[in-house]
Amino acid sequence: MTPSRKRRVVLLGSTGSIGTSTLKVARELPGHIEIVGLAANGSIEKLARQARETGVRHVAVHDADKEAALRALLPANVAIHVGAEGLVELATLAEADIVLVAIVGTAGLHPALAAIEAGKDLAIASKEILVMAGEVITSAAARKGVKLLPVDSEHNAIFQCLDGRRGGEEEVSRLILTASGGPFRKLPAAELENVTPGQAMKHPTWDMGPKITIDSATLFNKGLEMIEARWLFGIGMERIDVVIHPQSIIHSMVEFTDGSVLAQMSRTDMCFPIQYALTWPERVRGVLQPLDFPALSKLEFEAPRDADFPALALARKAGLTGGTLPAVYNAANEVAVDAFRAGNLSLPGIWQCVAAVMDAHEVQPSSTLEAVVAADDWARQHAAAFCAQAVNQGPA
Repeated sequence: MTPSRKRRVVLLGSTGSIGTSTLKVARELPGHIEIVGLAANGSIEKLARQARETGVRHVAVHDADKEAALRALLPANVAIHVGAEGLVELATLAEADIVLVAIVGTAGLHPALAAIEAGKDLAIASKEILVMAGEVITSAAARKGVKLLPVDSEHNAIFQCLDGRRGGEEEVSRLILTASGGPFRKLPAAELENVTPGQAMKHPTWDMGPKITIDSATLFNKGLEMIEARWLFGIGMERIDVVIHPQSIIHSMVEFTDGSVLAQMSRTDMCFPIQYALTWPERVRGVLQPLDFPALSKLEFEAPRDADFPALALARKAGLTGGTLPAVYNAANEVAVDAFRAGNLSLPGIWQCVAAVMDAHEVQPSSTLEAVVAADDWARQHAAAFCAQAVNQGPA
């Protein structure tokens, strides 16, 4: 990328928390970032407001039934792209330099790959892209010579600490992802069975959507990040660790072979990693507030409670096994989280469901999107059956 050139961004998932933070960053840095396309699932009123504010000429709505209502809210010169095909059309716009994918679930897979094939850099905020299809995505990016830029705060931190390195064993000992520990960090294991969805939604440091907030409470969010890091940085799962850091000031660390550790620190604001991903390789002066070190008081670290929260061990198993097992890990967790939110599964039932579905899966190669999507479908069916059985059995 030519230094100081404005980056033209397509934003897939503009009405979610990452999307709205991205638009905030773009407003603050008009000389560096221009939004040229916006996509949402079905929040058409919010999407229309964003389109009018940014002046984009292209929007996409995944829910085809919302097209007519969206048309009535937009100027005539704004093109509307519809459905899965519309996301791909938006991701391959000729005027775009980079596509930021912040779509939850599998809907981001095909537009992400299409963007890479069209020569666009990819800013990744959707975990499913690399957890499910890391082999496909990284191979395509290498072949097309495009950059994969992490938006997730932990991976963005590692990206900054590595500063262009790829995690080779001659320099890097391990990657250390930090986790807040969620709201149940100190809760005795015997009480986890009685946790309610409302309690799981009370994250101590981050303001996030419901799925990722519950994943933080179970540590599945960190398990997914372990698998992502394996693909982003070309490092084996055996060299990716997690440490609990309740203050969420250090977002991740890299330990080098000489024993030195580099850590990236900032306030708990997703605008920091979004800004760095979209302006990289430059560092741009913005309006985000730096750390006030005297006010930090203390930084704490502790080991995860692996026996009580098995998500990390299951992620390591999925990442070491490879193939379609990471896609199964991700899909089974999504179904189990939905069941927990509906009151049909206990919190421990989430990891019990994932473990059972992983054990039942016959692992296949993951060299095509078709293979990982098939594994995703299989896992969802089996996880749904597990949850249904849990409902029928009732409390122990």
